[in-house]
Amino acid sequence: MVKKAFVTGITGQDGSYLADLLISKGYQVHGLIRKESSLNTLRIEHLMVNPFEPERNFFLYYGDLSDGARLTNLLYEISPDEIYHLGGQTSGKEGFDLPEYTGNIDALGTIRLLEALRRTGLKARFFHASSFEMYGASPPPYNENAPFRPRSPLGAAKTYAYFMTVTYREHYNIFACNSIMFDHESPRRFETAPTRKTTRAIARILAGTQKNLYLGTLEPVRDWGYAPEYVKAMWLMLQQEKPDDYVLGSGAGHSVGEFVKEAFSYVGLDWERYLKKDPRPHASAGAAYVADASKANRELDWQPRVNYQELVRIMVDADMEALGLKSPGEGKAILEKYKLNTIDRASGNPVGGMEEWPGLRKYS
Repeated sequence: MVKKAFVTGITGQDGSYLADLLISKGYQVHGLIRKESSLNTLRIEHLMVNPFEPERNFFLYYGDLSDGARLTNLLYEISPDEIYHLGGQTSGKEGFDLPEYTGNIDALGTIRLLEALRRTGLKARFFHASSFEMYGASPPPYNENAPFRPRSPLGAAKTYAYFMTVTYREHYNIFACNSIMFDHESPRRFETAPTRKTTRAIARILAGTQKNLYLGTLEPVRDWGYAPEYVKAMWLMLQQEKPDDYVLGSGAGHSVGEFVKEAFSYVGLDWERYLKKDPRPHASAGAAYVADASKANRELDWQPRVNYQELVRIMVDADMEALGLKSPGEGKAILEKYKLNTIDRASGNPVGGMEEWPGLRKYS
Protein backbone atom coordinates (compact mmCIF):
# COMPACT_ATOMS: atom_id res chain seq x y z
CA MET A 1 0.00 0.00 0.00
CA VAL A 2 1.44 3.37 -1.04
CA LYS A 3 1.87 5.78 1.85
CA LYS A 4 0.33 9.24 1.50
CA ALA A 5 1.80 12.41 3.01
CA PHE A 6 0.13 15.81 3.35
CA VAL A 7 2.59 18.72 3.42
CA THR A 8 1.92 22.36 4.27
CA GLY A 9 4.53 24.87 3.10
CA ILE A 10 5.35 22.64 0.15
CA THR A 11 6.54 25.51 -2.05
CA GLY A 12 9.17 26.56 0.49
CA GLN A 13 12.72 25.36 0.94
CA ASP A 14 11.93 22.56 3.40
CA GLY A 15 8.66 21.56 1.75
CA SER A 16 10.28 21.10 -1.64
CA TYR A 17 13.19 19.05 -0.26
CA LEU A 18 10.79 16.97 1.83
CA ALA A 19 8.68 16.25 -1.26
CA ASP A 20 11.82 15.10 -3.08
CA LEU A 21 12.70 12.79 -0.20
CA LEU A 22 9.23 11.31 0.24
CA ILE A 23 8.77 10.63 -3.48
CA SER A 24 12.16 8.92 -3.56
CA LYS A 25 10.83 6.62 -0.82
CA GLY A 26 7.72 5.73 -2.80
CA TYR A 27 5.23 8.09 -1.11
CA GLN A 28 2.34 9.86 -2.76
CA VAL A 29 2.76 13.52 -1.81
CA HIS A 30 -0.14 15.97 -1.43
CA GLY A 31 0.77 19.62 -0.88
CA LEU A 32 -1.13 22.70 0.28
CA ILE A 33 -0.66 25.83 -1.82
CA ARG A 34 -2.19 29.28 -1.39
CA LYS A 35 -4.31 30.79 -4.14
CA GLU A 36 -2.39 33.77 -5.50
CA SER A 37 -2.24 35.75 -8.73
CA SER A 38 0.79 33.71 -9.77
CA LEU A 39 2.02 30.35 -8.58
CA ASN A 40 5.13 30.30 -6.39
CA THR A 41 6.12 26.85 -7.58
CA LEU A 42 9.70 27.33 -8.78
CA ARG A 43 11.13 24.98 -6.12
CA ILE A 44 8.75 22.15 -7.05
CA GLU A 45 8.44 22.55 -10.82
CA HIS A 46 10.51 19.41 -11.39
CA LEU A 47 7.79 17.43 -9.58
CA MET A 48 4.87 18.90 -11.53
CA VAL A 49 4.44 16.21 -14.16
CA ASN A 50 1.53 15.81 -16.56
CA PRO A 51 -1.57 16.36 -14.36
CA PHE A 52 -3.50 13.76 -16.35
CA GLU A 53 -0.92 11.04 -15.76
CA PRO A 54 -2.81 8.34 -13.78
CA GLU A 55 0.33 7.07 -12.06
CA ARG A 56 1.59 10.46 -10.85
CA ASN A 57 2.61 10.74 -7.20
CA PHE A 58 2.47 14.51 -6.65
CA PHE A 59 -0.69 16.59 -6.09
CA LEU A 60 -1.36 20.21 -5.13
CA TYR A 61 -4.45 21.68 -3.48
CA TYR A 62 -5.56 25.25 -2.93
CA GLY A 63 -6.00 26.11 0.72
CA ASP A 64 -4.76 28.24 3.58
CA LEU A 65 -3.82 27.76 7.22
CA SER A 66 -6.39 30.42 8.09
CA ASP A 67 -9.24 28.19 6.81
CA GLY A 68 -9.94 25.36 9.23
CA ALA A 69 -12.90 24.01 7.26
CA ARG A 70 -10.79 23.66 4.15
CA LEU A 71 -8.08 21.81 6.07
CA THR A 72 -10.66 19.40 7.50
CA ASN A 73 -12.14 18.73 4.06
CA LEU A 74 -8.72 18.08 2.58
CA LEU A 75 -7.81 15.56 5.27
CA TYR A 76 -11.10 13.73 4.63
CA GLU A 77 -10.40 13.67 0.88
CA ILE A 78 -6.72 12.69 1.04
CA SER A 79 -6.72 10.46 4.14
CA PRO A 80 -2.96 10.84 4.65
CA ASP A 81 -0.75 8.51 6.67
CA GLU A 82 1.61 11.34 7.65
CA ILE A 83 1.16 15.11 7.99
CA TYR A 84 4.15 17.44 7.78
CA HIS A 85 3.26 20.93 8.97
CA LEU A 86 5.97 23.25 7.62
CA GLY A 87 3.84 26.19 6.49
CA GLY A 88 3.79 29.59 8.13
CA GLN A 89 5.50 32.94 8.48
CA THR A 90 9.12 32.03 9.29
CA SER A 91 10.99 35.35 9.45
CA GLY A 92 11.83 36.69 12.90
CA LYS A 93 12.20 40.24 11.57
CA GLU A 94 8.98 40.17 9.54
CA GLY A 95 7.16 38.90 12.60
CA PHE A 96 7.53 42.37 14.14
CA ASP A 97 6.03 43.92 11.00
CA LEU A 98 3.21 41.35 10.87
CA PRO A 99 2.54 40.27 14.47
CA GLU A 100 -1.17 39.58 14.02
CA TYR A 101 -0.62 37.59 10.83
CA THR A 102 2.21 35.64 12.45
CA GLY A 103 -0.02 34.67 15.37
CA ASN A 104 -2.93 33.77 13.12
CA ILE A 105 -0.91 31.54 10.78
CA ASP A 106 1.90 30.13 12.92
CA ALA A 107 -0.02 29.66 16.17
CA LEU A 108 -3.69 29.32 15.24
CA GLY A 109 -2.89 27.69 11.88
CA THR A 110 -1.29 24.82 13.77
CA ILE A 111 -4.38 24.46 15.96
CA ARG A 112 -6.63 24.42 12.90
CA LEU A 113 -4.62 21.58 11.40
CA LEU A 114 -4.51 19.62 14.67
CA GLU A 115 -8.27 20.09 15.09
CA ALA A 116 -8.84 18.93 11.53
CA LEU A 117 -6.84 15.78 12.31
CA ARG A 118 -8.77 15.19 15.54
CA ARG A 119 -12.19 15.74 13.96
CA THR A 120 -11.56 13.42 11.03
CA GLY A 121 -10.49 10.64 13.36
CA LEU A 122 -7.56 9.74 11.10
CA LYS A 123 -4.61 7.91 12.61
CA ALA A 124 -2.13 10.03 10.67
CA ARG A 125 1.18 10.90 12.30
CA PHE A 126 1.75 14.64 12.72
CA PHE A 127 5.01 16.62 12.45
CA HIS A 128 5.29 20.31 13.41
CA ALA A 129 8.33 22.38 12.43
CA SER A 130 9.10 24.77 15.27
CA SER A 131 11.95 27.23 15.74
CA PHE A 132 14.90 28.15 17.95
CA GLU A 133 13.21 31.57 18.19
CA MET A 134 11.25 30.06 21.10
CA TYR A 135 14.38 30.14 23.28
CA GLY A 136 14.65 33.94 23.07
CA ALA A 137 16.30 35.19 26.28
CA SER A 138 16.98 31.69 27.60
CA PRO A 139 20.69 30.87 28.12
CA PRO A 140 22.41 27.90 26.46
CA PRO A 141 22.62 24.94 26.14
CA TYR A 142 19.73 24.81 23.70
CA ASN A 143 18.33 21.32 24.01
CA GLU A 144 14.87 19.83 24.62
CA ASN A 145 15.01 20.71 28.32
CA ALA A 146 15.93 24.38 27.94
CA PRO A 147 13.14 26.82 28.91
CA PHE A 148 11.35 28.87 26.26
CA ARG A 149 11.54 32.65 26.77
CA PRO A 150 10.51 34.06 23.38
CA ARG A 151 11.30 37.67 22.60
CA SER A 152 9.69 37.95 19.16
CA PRO A 153 6.20 37.47 17.69
CA LEU A 154 7.52 34.48 15.74
CA GLY A 155 8.99 32.92 18.85
CA ALA A 156 5.78 33.49 20.83
CA ALA A 157 3.59 32.04 18.07
CA LYS A 158 5.82 29.00 17.67
CA THR A 159 5.85 28.43 21.44
CA TYR A 160 2.04 28.33 21.49
CA ALA A 161 2.01 25.93 18.54
CA TYR A 162 4.66 23.76 20.19
CA PHE A 163 2.75 23.32 23.42
CA MET A 164 -0.57 22.75 21.64
CA THR A 165 1.10 19.98 19.65
CA VAL A 166 2.21 18.43 22.96
CA THR A 167 -1.31 18.92 24.36
CA TYR A 168 -2.96 17.10 21.45
CA ARG A 169 -0.41 14.31 21.77
CA GLU A 170 -1.06 13.80 25.45
CA HIS A 171 -4.80 14.55 25.63
CA TYR A 172 -6.01 12.97 22.38
CA ASN A 173 -3.29 10.32 22.00
CA ILE A 174 -2.27 11.68 18.58
CA PHE A 175 1.15 10.71 17.27
CA ALA A 176 2.41 14.32 17.18
CA CYS A 177 6.02 15.51 17.17
CA ASN A 178 7.75 18.88 17.36
CA SER A 179 11.15 19.68 15.94
CA ILE A 180 13.02 22.72 17.25
CA MET A 181 14.72 23.78 14.06
CA PHE A 182 17.93 25.76 14.00
CA ASP A 183 18.93 27.60 10.82
CA HIS A 184 19.29 25.36 7.79
CA GLU A 185 20.19 26.80 4.41
CA SER A 186 20.42 25.76 0.76
CA PRO A 187 20.21 27.13 -2.77
CA ARG A 188 16.42 27.11 -2.25
CA ARG A 189 16.54 29.41 0.79
CA PHE A 190 14.48 32.60 0.43
CA GLU A 191 16.50 35.48 -0.96
CA THR A 192 16.26 37.85 2.02
CA ALA A 193 17.92 35.44 4.47
CA PRO A 194 21.46 36.78 5.21
CA THR A 195 23.11 33.61 3.88
CA ARG A 196 21.23 33.45 0.58
CA LYS A 197 21.33 37.23 0.20
CA THR A 198 25.12 36.96 0.39
CA THR A 199 25.62 34.10 -2.07
CA ARG A 200 23.13 35.58 -4.53
CA ALA A 201 24.87 38.97 -4.35
CA ILE A 202 28.25 37.37 -5.03
CA ALA A 203 26.90 35.75 -8.20
CA ARG A 204 25.35 39.02 -9.36
CA ILE A 205 28.53 40.98 -8.59
CA LEU A 206 30.53 38.51 -10.70
CA ALA A 207 27.91 38.81 -13.46
CA GLY A 208 28.16 42.62 -13.36
CA THR A 209 24.52 43.19 -12.45
CA GLN A 210 25.05 44.26 -8.81
CA LYS A 211 27.66 46.47 -7.16
CA ASN A 212 27.26 45.92 -3.44
CA LEU A 213 25.88 43.66 -0.73
CA TYR A 214 23.82 45.44 1.94
CA LEU A 215 23.56 43.75 5.34
CA GLY A 216 22.76 44.85 8.87
CA THR A 217 24.81 43.65 11.81
CA LEU A 218 27.42 40.95 11.19
CA GLU A 219 27.53 39.87 14.84
CA PRO A 220 24.68 37.31 15.22
CA VAL A 221 26.00 33.78 15.72
CA ARG A 222 23.82 31.04 14.29
CA ASP A 223 23.91 27.29 13.79
CA TRP A 224 23.72 26.72 10.03
CA GLY A 225 23.16 23.33 8.40
CA TYR A 226 22.19 22.00 4.96
CA ALA A 227 18.40 21.80 4.58
CA PRO A 228 18.06 18.43 2.77
CA GLU A 229 19.68 16.71 5.75
CA TYR A 230 17.15 18.30 8.10
CA VAL A 231 14.09 17.08 6.19
CA LYS A 232 15.42 13.55 6.56
CA ALA A 233 15.26 14.06 10.34
CA MET A 234 11.61 15.13 9.98
CA TRP A 235 10.82 11.87 8.25
CA LEU A 236 12.77 9.86 10.82
CA MET A 237 10.75 11.40 13.65
CA LEU A 238 7.53 9.98 12.22
CA GLN A 239 9.04 6.50 11.82
CA GLN A 240 9.70 6.03 15.55
CA GLU A 241 7.66 3.78 17.84
CA LYS A 242 6.64 6.69 20.07
CA PRO A 243 6.17 10.42 19.33
CA ASP A 244 8.62 12.88 20.85
CA ASP A 245 10.21 16.30 20.37
CA TYR A 246 13.71 16.89 19.03
CA VAL A 247 16.20 19.73 18.58
CA LEU A 248 17.73 19.71 15.10
CA GLY A 249 21.00 21.51 14.45
CA SER A 250 24.66 21.02 13.60
CA GLY A 251 26.12 22.03 16.98
CA ALA A 252 28.53 24.54 15.39
CA GLY A 253 28.09 28.31 15.57
CA HIS A 254 29.34 30.95 13.12
CA SER A 255 28.59 34.64 12.82
CA VAL A 256 27.00 36.33 9.82
CA GLY A 257 30.33 38.06 9.28
CA GLU A 258 32.14 34.73 9.12
CA PHE A 259 29.70 33.48 6.51
CA VAL A 260 30.20 36.61 4.40
CA LYS A 261 34.00 36.37 4.53
CA GLU A 262 33.98 32.65 3.72
CA ALA A 263 31.67 33.13 0.74
CA PHE A 264 33.58 36.04 -0.80
CA SER A 265 36.98 34.40 -0.29
CA TYR A 266 35.73 31.24 -2.01
CA VAL A 267 35.50 33.14 -5.31
CA GLY A 268 38.54 35.35 -4.69
CA LEU A 269 36.73 38.60 -3.86
CA ASP A 270 37.52 41.08 -1.09
CA TRP A 271 34.35 41.23 0.99
CA GLU A 272 35.20 44.63 2.48
CA ARG A 273 35.17 46.19 -0.98
CA TYR A 274 31.56 45.20 -1.63
CA LEU A 275 29.85 45.09 1.77
CA LYS A 276 27.75 48.13 2.74
CA LYS A 277 25.81 48.79 5.92
CA ASP A 278 22.05 48.46 5.57
CA PRO A 279 20.73 51.57 7.41
CA ARG A 280 17.31 50.09 8.10
CA PRO A 281 16.56 48.87 11.65
CA HIS A 282 17.29 45.20 12.30
CA ALA A 283 16.66 42.78 15.11
CA SER A 284 19.34 42.82 17.80
CA ALA A 285 22.19 40.32 17.62
CA GLY A 286 20.91 38.42 20.64
CA ALA A 287 22.54 35.29 21.97
CA ALA A 288 24.71 32.82 20.10
CA TYR A 289 22.08 30.25 19.16
CA VAL A 290 23.80 26.88 18.75
CA ALA A 291 21.90 23.60 18.96
CA ASP A 292 22.49 20.70 21.28
CA ALA A 293 21.05 17.95 19.07
CA SER A 294 22.51 15.05 21.05
CA LYS A 295 19.04 13.51 21.57
CA ALA A 296 18.38 13.39 17.82
CA ASN A 297 21.90 12.04 17.25
CA ARG A 298 21.26 9.28 19.78
CA GLU A 299 17.62 8.31 19.22
CA LEU A 300 17.17 9.03 15.51
CA ASP A 301 20.72 8.10 14.50
CA TRP A 302 20.77 11.48 12.78
CA GLN A 303 23.91 13.55 12.33
CA PRO A 304 24.31 16.28 9.69
CA ARG A 305 27.35 15.70 7.48
CA VAL A 306 27.65 18.93 5.49
CA ASN A 307 29.70 21.41 7.52
CA TYR A 308 29.64 25.20 7.44
CA GLN A 309 32.42 25.69 4.86
CA GLU A 310 30.87 23.06 2.59
CA LEU A 311 27.46 24.71 2.86
CA VAL A 312 28.93 28.01 1.69
CA ARG A 313 30.41 26.34 -1.39
CA ILE A 314 27.19 24.54 -2.30
CA MET A 315 25.22 27.78 -2.16
CA VAL A 316 27.73 29.96 -4.02
CA ASP A 317 28.12 27.40 -6.81
CA ALA A 318 24.34 27.12 -7.27
CA ASP A 319 23.77 30.89 -7.41
CA MET A 320 26.60 31.35 -9.91
CA GLU A 321 25.33 28.56 -12.15
CA ALA A 322 21.79 29.98 -12.00
CA LEU A 323 23.18 33.06 -13.81
CA GLY A 324 25.10 31.00 -16.34
CA LEU A 325 28.48 31.57 -14.68
CA LYS A 326 31.15 28.91 -14.30
CA SER A 327 31.46 28.13 -10.60
CA PRO A 328 34.58 26.90 -8.79
CA GLY A 329 32.78 23.54 -8.61
CA GLU A 330 33.61 22.49 -5.06
CA GLY A 331 29.94 22.55 -4.07
CA LYS A 332 28.97 19.89 -6.61
CA ALA A 333 31.88 17.71 -5.51
CA ILE A 334 30.66 17.96 -1.92
CA LEU A 335 27.13 16.88 -2.91
CA GLU A 336 28.55 13.95 -4.85
CA LYS A 337 30.73 12.96 -1.90
CA TYR A 338 27.72 12.74 0.42
CA LYS A 339 25.42 11.34 -2.30
CA LEU A 340 23.07 14.30 -1.94
CA ASN A 341 21.05 16.25 -4.51
CA THR A 342 23.60 16.92 -7.25
CA ILE A 343 21.06 18.46 -9.64
CA ASP A 344 19.84 21.12 -7.19
CA ARG A 345 19.39 24.62 -8.56
CA ALA A 346 19.07 28.00 -6.95
CA SER A 347 15.54 29.29 -6.49
CA GLY A 348 14.42 32.84 -7.09
CA ASN A 349 11.34 34.92 -7.73
CA PRO A 350 9.69 33.88 -11.01
CA VAL A 351 10.12 36.39 -13.83
CA GLY A 352 6.90 37.36 -15.57
CA GLY A 353 3.60 35.52 -15.48
CA MET A 354 3.11 31.80 -15.09
CA GLU A 355 0.15 29.81 -16.30
CA GLU A 356 -1.83 28.00 -13.67
CA TRP A 357 -0.80 24.38 -13.49
CA PRO A 358 -3.88 22.32 -14.39
CA GLY A 359 -2.95 19.62 -11.90
CA LEU A 360 -4.28 21.60 -8.93
CA ARG A 361 -7.08 19.71 -7.25
CA LYS A 362 -10.11 21.89 -6.49
CA TYR A 363 -12.36 20.17 -4.02
CA SER A 364 -15.28 22.15 -2.66
